[in-house]
Amino acid sequence: MTYVIAEPCIDTKDRSCVDVCPVDCIHESDRMLVIDPEECIDCGACEPECPVEAIFPEDAVPVKWEAFTKINYAYAEGIEAVGKLVATRIEASAPEHLS
Repeated sequence: MTYVIAEPCIDTKDRSCVDVCPVDCIHESDRMLVIDPEECIDCGACEPECPVEAIFPEDAVPVKWEAFTKINYAYAEGIEAVGKLVATRIEASAPEHLS
């Protein structure tokens, strides 16, 4: 299992989670941070550090943010893939998310 960064991180990118990650598995895209599931060791150090409560264990991501599991996994395809998925998500949820 891995951890997932979800929608509250969009345009926040606080980076407190990056500072505590022992394996440097958290990476920055244009609009948010993502966790590389291949690098994550499931330690959970990042979760309590997030000031906007955007980090969840993969099996506990709220239903409304399930798309962010795919977004985090897209890191393996490159930051550009993450950026495209985030942009698509923002467009789809425009009334809910103020950008």
